[in-house]
Amino acid sequence: MHANRPKLITAAVILGVFLLLAWWISNNRPQPERQREFAKPLLQVESQVISATPYQFRLSSFGTVQPRTQTLLVAQVSGQIIEVNPAFRDGGFFSAGDVLIRIDDRDYRSAVKVARANVLQAQLALEEEKAKALQAERDWIRLGDGAEAPALVLRKPQLAAAEAQLMSAQANLEKAELDLERTHIRAPYDGRILATKVDLGQYVNSNNALAEVFATDVVEIRLPLKNSDLEFIDLPENYRGKPVDPSHYPAVTITSNLGTPQQWSGRIVRTEAALDSSSHQLYVVAQIQDPFAIHHSDKLPLKIGQYVTAEIQGKRLQQALVIPTKSLYQGSYVYAVDSDNLLRRRDVSVAFQTPTETIISTGLDSGTEVVISPLGQVASGTRVNASNEHTAHTRNGNDQPPRRKAP
Repeated sequence: MHANRPKLITAAVILGVFLLLAWWISNNRPQPERQREFAKPLLQVESQVISATPYQFRLSSFGTVQPRTQTLLVAQVSGQIIEVNPAFRDGGFFSAGDVLIRIDDRDYRSAVKVARANVLQAQLALEEEKAKALQAERDWIRLGDGAEAPALVLRKPQLAAAEAQLMSAQANLEKAELDLERTHIRAPYDGRILATKVDLGQYVNSNNALAEVFATDVVEIRLPLKNSDLEFIDLPENYRGKPVDPSHYPAVTITSNLGTPQQWSGRIVRTEAALDSSSHQLYVVAQIQDPFAIHHSDKLPLKIGQYVTAEIQGKRLQQALVIPTKSLYQGSYVYAVDSDNLLRRRDVSVAFQTPTETIISTGLDSGTEVVISPLGQVASGTRVNASNEHTAHTRNGNDQPPRRKAP
């Protein structure tokens, strides 16, 4: 047994060494290198501090140019067209009183001469009858017994008949002269030819259409208004003929994109009496003075039937919260930046909206900082780096928020 003791001691030493080595390795194993924590990236946004400001409502609409006065010229006598005005062409301009068409008037001049001769004969017959009546009265006084003479004896019926014949002859003369005058088709006003129906050498009968013309002093544009926009404009309603001061007519700017874009100033002059049966919208009528650039050589004349857009001046609010339309999401909410530089979703109610501006009725207060740059799906509470025109520097997560200016 004494012989095995050194072996046991050697085995115990080796085992102790291995245990010590295992303990050392266990307590001195390499540690994984910890990654340095980086600051979370901030969302860059642009913002705007909104405040209550005066706002002028401007309503958008559209329509087509139509003449206020349009006339179908018709022939009132028959005959061959022997002369046409050079302006008697589609699109031609004319002045009031210009002769546009002349019909062969030889038959009508002859009719006037015959009518004048008949008047002369009727005048002669009347004078003869007057002389006979005077002679009959004298004879009655000379031969009578002082009684009142009968009307037949005094030739009063014959005198009345002669006067009637003269009046008839004079009426025939006036009719003949009127027919002669109607062989000259004159322009009823300053205007323009919309479409011609006849030409030189053509034979026309009474009531034949000659041309469609319209006045060039004023044109009208029928403009629909959204039912939701009616509260934002003072319409020129003329109740029972009560006059409306023209200075109170809402101003309207008409824009034409035919060729070079041009603008025309006009007024809303009246409101139609009923809603349109197809669109169930109310239409107002705008008028434009000098629409064919007679006194504005730098503009192209408007065309009848031309499509135009309109911007109508509405009421004016003294206090309104206006935000850019691009900052409104789904028409119901916006993103605001709070004092801790965190995004907050705000549900809002829209009172009025244009493609660029939106008026908020509820949901925002004056002094709120609204995000105006486009955002995707962003959760409320996201920390942002916001810059706006009212801030002198860019905020970040470590800066103290700047004090907002008073609205």
